[in-house]
Amino acid sequence: MTSLRSSSTTQEAEGHEESDKNSEPLIPGLPDEIAELCLLYLPYPYQASVRLVSFSWKRAITDPAFLSSKRALSLSLPYIFVLAFHESSARIRWQSLDPRSGRWFVLPPMPCPWPVGSPGFACASLPRQGKLFVFGGMRSDESDPETPMQTAILYRTSTNQWSPVSPMPNPRSFFVAGSIKGKILAVGGNASGTTESIATADCYDPESDTWTAAATIDTWLARYESAVVGNKMYVTEGWSWPFKFSPRGRVYDPDEDTWRGMSKVMRDGWSGLSVVVDGRLFMISEYGDCRMKVYVPDDDTWRYVGGEKFPREAMKRPLAVNGVEGRVYVVSCGLNVAVGRLFEAEKWEFNVEWNVVPAPEAFHGFSPLNCQVLYG
Repeated sequence: MTSLRSSSTTQEAEGHEESDKNSEPLIPGLPDEIAELCLLYLPYPYQASVRLVSFSWKRAITDPAFLSSKRALSLSLPYIFVLAFHESSARIRWQSLDPRSGRWFVLPPMPCPWPVGSPGFACASLPRQGKLFVFGGMRSDESDPETPMQTAILYRTSTNQWSPVSPMPNPRSFFVAGSIKGKILAVGGNASGTTESIATADCYDPESDTWTAAATIDTWLARYESAVVGNKMYVTEGWSWPFKFSPRGRVYDPDEDTWRGMSKVMRDGWSGLSVVVDGRLFMISEYGDCRMKVYVPDDDTWRYVGGEKFPREAMKRPLAVNGVEGRVYVVSCGLNVAVGRLFEAEKWEFNVEWNVVPAPEAFHGFSPLNCQVLYG
């Protein structure tokens, strides 16, 4: 009887403690409605830290309604996320940049099941949901080196945490992934650490955490570059030096689950880093005078973007790029970031202004592998 009473007393005490936590005010002296507004204005990088302040703050910030409120009030802001590799130490890490303040934040390490090499990952995101996905990659451990992986990992800005999701049906490295209509499409790549290419495509549904097979791409590609414009995914080899042959390309339609050919003009003009901004496909040429251009689907042409040239002197290759809300973000070796602001004078007539955000000296030696933009 004594043990039962003791157990009952403990449970009652825990219940009272939980009840006290639930009734704890967010900020003493303020109505919770006002306090919640204060928390909503906290910048994304600090939200994970303030969860440690109190149980009531943690409960408020992890509530799904918190993120919904930020979106409704247009308080979610874009942040740049960069997957960086340090060659001398073979370290891989994700870092986030607040483009407004120029401050960098280091993300928690990815929970990879095996040691991984620098290349081979494919990344995609659902920006407005604050979700970043990392797929595939290549093992680097001595027991099974240069072996593609089925890994699939999700990062959420709302929690500043990584979590594994359903692994890919097919191991892949050196492939592309893109988000179409709320789902992620993984295409092509290598099935081994050599040149064995695969033509399959798999579609991931984040809502159900499931994979389904998509139509097989009908052309072997030597390398993969992609962009999602509207509801279609464009996959091409792009130009690579030396120019030995005209690049091949295909277009995926998710409504019909079919691939078709890409226009010759489009694939021949795919001569650099592609970035989609506000539904328009732009290209930053990696050769020549580095002028930007935009693809005009109405007449199947590329047009040069006016204004300033890309700041090539300050931005050393390799480069990674992404864009949102009229801005292009290019990350270079050393993690300097060039921000290009686009202006549309007339329909399909653009100008660009560039501003370089220099990275801290500590980032010297890091190279960007991927760049994503998420709202937090």
